[in-house]
Amino acid sequence: MDEAEFVELPERYQPLCSAKDAARAFHEVMRTRRSVRAFSDRAVERETIEWIVRAATTAPSGANKQPWRFVAISDPALKREIRLGAEAEEREFYERRANPAWLHDLRPLGTDADKGFLEVAPWLVVVFKVVKDDDGGQIYYADESVGLATGLLLAAAHHAGLATLTHTPSPMKFLRDILGRSTHERPWLLIPIGYPADDCRVPRLALERKPLEDVLSFDRGANHAE
Repeated sequence: MDEAEFVELPERYQPLCSAKDAARAFHEVMRTRRSVRAFSDRAVERETIEWIVRAATTAPSGANKQPWRFVAISDPALKREIRLGAEAEEREFYERRANPAWLHDLRPLGTDADKGFLEVAPWLVVVFKVVKDDDGGQIYYADESVGLATGLLLAAAHHAGLATLTHTPSPMKFLRDILGRSTHERPWLLIPIGYPADDCRVPRLALERKPLEDVLSFDRGANHAE
């Protein structure tokens, strides 16, 4: 077995203020992030997408396997093909697959099978989860790793002043077929990226966040069972 090799910790980012103030400032940026379904067709440079994906790839991953692949799409014909595939799955979802409780929970968000934004947004980024190395090696904590990378991608896009949506047409095998990806790669998320439309509106429900005391506890917390 190869011995682990350790190197000196590289220079780290140091905020110009206290850790508390830096954390508060980051929250002030991220609290304005919203998922949107109305995009502008305003162009976004390819280099911007490259930097956003670079940020995503700084995420930790199980055994450093980095089990993520990102496919960025701007070609109108390809976006059209993806929209048609997504809407076919979404019609099945709304008409047959979703149970009444699920549809009830979605109603305040105003979603339906129409996914026209997939053609309007200047970029679509398809996130793939790698389930096996090219050499057949095992992947560890793939879902957790790809989830962490995706969170950083969303944060980087918002930091750049762009809007995103985590779109999950299910099943998503059509994305692998359209994009000609390996069977070792499984579609995980479809993310439109661009500027919000000038007349963009979001559901009132999307503005609501649970208060901190509902999602954070310290040590054992008040609900700890004796």
